[in-house]
This record gives sequence, structure tokens and C-alpha cells, in this order.
Amino acid sequence: MARILISMPEKFLNEIDTVATNENRTRSELIREALRTYMYRSQIRNNTKAATNAELLDALLG
Repeated sequence: MARILISMPEKFLNEIDTVATNENRTRSELIREALRTYMYRSQIRNNTKAATNAELLDALLG
């Protein structure tokens, strides 16, 4: 598995560690899940936006 180095404020890292501890997960697991969720939601937003744009274009050309 690849490793990356990121920077963040110490307070934010402490909050991440608190959530990870409360959920009995590692910091890495929590951050991976957060990124997967972000990417999934972003994809849904982009798909929704594309569908809306297609409908608008169809109405304009229709």
C-alpha cells in the first residue's frame, strides 16, 4: 500500500484521532473512509449536474 504525507493543523489531527479511537479504528482507516465518501458524493454531484445540463440542452434544442 502506498503512503502519503499530508499537513494539517494539530487541532484537526487531534479531532481525527478522537473519532478514530471512539470508533475503534486507525487514523488511516478513518481518513480512507472519509476520502471514499467524499469522492462518491462528488461523483454523484457531477452525474446529477451532467443530467441537469443534458435536460437543459434538450429543452433548448427541443
